[in-house]
Amino acid sequence: MMAEENIFLFVPNLIGYARIVLAIASFYFMTERPLLTALLYFFSGLFDAFDGYAARALNQGTKLGAALDMLTDRCATMCLLVALSLFYPQYIFVFQMLMTLDIVSHWLQMYSTLLRGESSHKNMDVSAHPLLRIYYTSRPVLFVMCGLNEMFFGMMYLLHFAEGPTIAGIDMGLWRLLSYISFPVMVVKQIISIIQLIGAARIVACVDGEERHPK
Repeated sequence: MMAEENIFLFVPNLIGYARIVLAIASFYFMTERPLLTALLYFFSGLFDAFDGYAARALNQGTKLGAALDMLTDRCATMCLLVALSLFYPQYIFVFQMLMTLDIVSHWLQMYSTLLRGESSHKNMDVSAHPLLRIYYTSRPVLFVMCGLNEMFFGMMYLLHFAEGPTIAGIDMGLWRLLSYISFPVMVVKQIISIIQLIGAARIVACVDGEERHPK
């Protein structure tokens, strides 16, 4: 008889717990210790790549781990945007809309996934929008898009405190330069979230239609 597995102690989930601790620590220092905050937030995000790798390598992918992963991502981004709303009050409506879009699009995507009987919100069928399929099926694209999206918000956070180290030959600090580089990717990421929201809503509506008029 096989020993009962403790899902909570699977390696990917342990990495997930570490991500949560690092994220909470970054929130605590966010108003006064920008470099420490950035470092903690960076490693919390970086571990996101390792928990997925561990899940595949050790065959320890679980629904708990997937939910933990998404919730950590959403909450971390939301808390950073809350700080940006305080630092840049003239853009508070923009940050509110970004938070709303991020949470609603991912929640509805997860809900539509459950209705379809899929094991992961990243599983895309042939009817999905091409941009969405590329985003979720190519790990390099997903990693770069998410990384640069977070980089933009991170650089906006650091710019509240300083311009960053001066770059030789460029009349601007490193934080501002990186914000300019990552801004276009951040915009594309929001477009993908809108596409995801519309696609997931259509799936839910389709299920509603099938249930109202069963064959």
